[in-house]
Amino acid sequence: MVATSFFCINSSMVNIFKPLVDIQDGEFKSQSWYRNAASLITDKSSANALMRSGKLIGRPSGGRMNLFFYDPKTKGKMPFYDIFPLVLPIDTFPGGFIGLNFHYLPYGARYKFLSELQRYASNGKFDKSTRLQVSYDDIKGVGFTKAAIKKYLYKQVRSNFLRVNTDEMAIAINLPVAQFKGASLGKVFANSRSKY
Repeated sequence: MVATSFFCINSSMVNIFKPLVDIQDGEFKSQSWYRNAASLITDKSSANALMRSGKLIGRPSGGRMNLFFYDPKTKGKMPFYDIFPLVLPIDTFPGGFIGLNFHYLPYGARYKFLSELQRYASNGKFDKSTRLQVSYDDIKGVGFTKAAIKKYLYKQVRSNFLRVNTDEMAIAINLPVAQFKGASLGKVFANSRSKY
């Protein structure tokens, strides 16, 4: 769980969590409060509804999070995998991309990681124009990176991409829409904790 002091941010300071502050009359709540609030607007079976709710694009949007359906090529060799990842792309390779899948991190770690990544914002507005311009070299020493970094092949993507703009990221990381195969969410989180 994230300490309350994490949310004691100067109210005049713009940051990635501002959308959450705005919907709460300018007041930060605990991380668990936001997670519970997010669970009220969606449930685990609503991935399709989320995909229908926004503008879909053909390629992942760099500098922004993306939701999409995925069928790993090597799933038979994997102990578990997420078929509806929430990914911030950080690099490309022929035939695919590398990204940070926030679903692999426990909710409190998602908040901490996103807070660390906001320093790579293209501007201080934290709105639709903002991109998180982060590379692997920028974050290779951050503990959460090892648990969240994944490779994705374009030919294994099973949908278009739903772009999550920077002003929506703080809410998106709390949506309980991860769809892991092969393990419970608790087991996935325990595995991730062992990596940082």
